[in-house]
Amino acid sequence: MRTVIEMASLVRRGEMKATEALDETLAAIDRHNPELNSFVHVDGDLARSSAQRIDERVARGEDPGPLAGVPFGVKDLDDCEGMPTSQGSLWFKGGPPVAADAIHVARFRAAGAVPVGKTAVPEFGTWAYTATRAWGVTRNPWDPTRTPGGSSGGSASAVAAGMVPFATASDGGGSTRTPAGFCGLVGHKPSFGRIPHPWSGSVAQLGVLGALATTVDDAALLLDLASGPDHRDRRSLPAPFAQYAEAIHTLDVRGLRVAWSVDLGFAIVDPEVAAITRKAADVLVEAGQLEEIDAEVSFPESLDVYSKLGDVDTWIDLPDGLWPERADELDPQLVAGYEKGDRLTVRKFATTFTRRHAIEARLAALFDEIDILITPTAAIPAFPAEGPMPREIAGQKVHPAMAVPFAMLGNIWGGPAISVPAGITAGGLPVGLHLIGDQHRDDTVLRLARVLEEAQPWPRLSPRAR
Repeated sequence: MRTVIEMASLVRRGEMKATEALDETLAAIDRHNPELNSFVHVDGDLARSSAQRIDERVARGEDPGPLAGVPFGVKDLDDCEGMPTSQGSLWFKGGPPVAADAIHVARFRAAGAVPVGKTAVPEFGTWAYTATRAWGVTRNPWDPTRTPGGSSGGSASAVAAGMVPFATASDGGGSTRTPAGFCGLVGHKPSFGRIPHPWSGSVAQLGVLGALATTVDDAALLLDLASGPDHRDRRSLPAPFAQYAEAIHTLDVRGLRVAWSVDLGFAIVDPEVAAITRKAADVLVEAGQLEEIDAEVSFPESLDVYSKLGDVDTWIDLPDGLWPERADELDPQLVAGYEKGDRLTVRKFATTFTRRHAIEARLAALFDEIDILITPTAAIPAFPAEGPMPREIAGQKVHPAMAVPFAMLGNIWGGPAISVPAGITAGGLPVGLHLIGDQHRDDTVLRLARVLEEAQPWPRLSPRAR
């Protein structure tokens, strides 16, 4: 499978038809999806209509856009006109096609991209693995016994398997970065507000939209196309001053101050993961001519605060007649979450926000000292596809969230963060390196990701896709 930029360039020059690119994608889906379950809905006819319109524009001498003819997957939490959105739940499985695109999906379409189907998610995007009563188990193309992560697990599986060059993603607590780390991809969490997201269910302001790709060049281009304000989202940021696709090659990062933390002061990390990520961090520091700072990095309360912040969001926009009337259709873990929400008081929720503000203040002080915080993306390599979240790491009993303890801090902070491939375990599983940047400095984290990509190139796709 070609990169996004390569495929779009061929179509724009008339050297490849968009319908031919679609044929390749549909053949790859037919080949890999029965085993991996990356897509839960595919609409070849709808995609072909879009691809034919691209070819007609090229034939007329028009430029269909920077994503001309590129097929892509749409995460099943994101709306795509003409396709259903099930959110991985029996509550919504079998629903009608939606009438409009999510903003970032619409922007990718306007740039010439062709949506082919919906990619699997854990129910309501809740877990770091993708297995549901509605759609079954989604698997990692590097090792189908392992999970591709969550909640953008289907998107990561589809891209790493070479079914599509990119797929949409979203990240409320690592849901883009964890799958990127587990599947050897580039997963950028933009700054909060960088891509408009008018969904009202964001009281805690944790979630952001984005995409999963195989190269930093592709990731930067996709951010350029998806970012910029929209009046439907009052929190959306103004357009960036420069193009990210250019900044990843030109931004001077020499002398930037970075801090490394293997555990954020509390996590239990698999020793092999720790070694692989530390080595990749060393390569980045040397290649980028960065200055490593010995800063105090300790956020042991971040997991507890994060878990409480999302308690209210699960209730927003919930249609009548679902809870508790149809509770028996939910994953039991979600039932427990809704029951917990029933007991939540305003006072308890306000206390959580006070604790969050304390974390933000300490992060602000940290970023007065540094420009980038570097950690592993996850504490372990990909775990069994069926779940549940592991309760033991390196021989120690842990809370299930300890498998993915790093990414949530970036959502609390609201600044940009990215996972890029750091290396491969002895068992053949990818490991991600995680960079958290200062507020609104998406250019910096993307540029450093590109520096590592140049210094330590990674396999772009899983072995079964090559």
